[in-house]
Amino acid sequence: MPRALWLLIFGMAVNTIGSSFLWPLNTIYIHDHLGKSLSIAGIVLMLNSASNVIGNLYGGHLFDKIGGYKSILLGISIALLALIGLSIWNVWPEYVVFLTIVGFGTGIIFPSMYAMAGSVWKEGGRKAFNALYVAQNIGVAVGSALGGIVANYSFQLIFFANTIMYFLFMLIAVFGYKGISNITKKGKQEEQKEAVNNNNVNLKALLILCLGYLLCWVAYNQWTTTIASYTQEIHISLKQYSLLWTINGALIVLGQPLLNIVLKYLKSSLKIQMLIGIGIFIVSFIIAAKAGTFTGFLAAMVILTIGEMFIWPAVPTVAFSLAPKGKEGIYQGIVNSTGTGGRMIGPVLGGIIADLYGMPTLFTILIGLFIAAIITTLTYDRVLKKKTVVSGTVRGQM
Repeated sequence: MPRALWLLIFGMAVNTIGSSFLWPLNTIYIHDHLGKSLSIAGIVLMLNSASNVIGNLYGGHLFDKIGGYKSILLGISIALLALIGLSIWNVWPEYVVFLTIVGFGTGIIFPSMYAMAGSVWKEGGRKAFNALYVAQNIGVAVGSALGGIVANYSFQLIFFANTIMYFLFMLIAVFGYKGISNITKKGKQEEQKEAVNNNNVNLKALLILCLGYLLCWVAYNQWTTTIASYTQEIHISLKQYSLLWTINGALIVLGQPLLNIVLKYLKSSLKIQMLIGIGIFIVSFIIAAKAGTFTGFLAAMVILTIGEMFIWPAVPTVAFSLAPKGKEGIYQGIVNSTGTGGRMIGPVLGGIIADLYGMPTLFTILIGLFIAAIITTLTYDRVLKKKTVVSGTVRGQM
């Protein structure tokens, strides 16, 4: 892998370690420490995610206009200032204000990270995006493990730890990312003309795919919201819950060699890869719905992890393949904002359903969302096939 990609991987890991101190525990903090209902907690997280969606789209636009270096520094600066405020004022309602600003700042960062990764190692294909995905999960494993331990002593320390890690991330970006050129701006005039022609049909395919991606994230996000709170109600300790996410991250890192063998053996397209992942998600949620002990949730988490290893890196890979020249940033912004949109809708939807109808009903609805996601994944590339009939070839057809 290129040196530039290693710098992006390292920065992604540090960034995620910091955020993973807090995000798995947000609902627990709002519900148990601030004394708010699950519905209110869902609304707070929805505001955080809504600002993150805006940040994703803005960050993708900035990448295409001013490059990744300046975009990432702007996002880090906004997030860091808000985290300093959150470390000092983490009571109601200040908690809501600062958490919302953090969402906007972090949202700006991710499209540039992914677009830069695809640009510096185009020949790597899915490997560049998978590398960032693995780095994120190293951060999840380390951050959530430390977060659970620290939270048992004091939630106040959680906020300070998050702030310190973002300061380290800023140092990495300042001294490491300036030399990473935005090579997407070096396309030839002919490629720019082709990009205009390809943009509409490719964008339509991406939006169809991202609809299913959103539904998957709505369901997946319940593990950090309603399911997190539910585990506390059935007397699974905070330390055990945090351990689930540590196992999640560790399996993603350690399971990569096995995953590569499986994908090579199946000779699967990205489309088949995503469909397999969604099917595995369904199995995981069926097991979680019947679980009443830590062992049951552990089994569900292991299966969930296998599913996300198939689907999460595949979607940004498809997006980069679909992106016309000079639009790599905004396409990654759409993918990231879609995932964030799922995390925005998930808490409030899951919280309301859990409060009104209970967890069994919630699990049934979540499985229905996965089935709908299978349908969108099966059909997203039909517009590309239609274009192939008309023009002969399609840039980005998987």
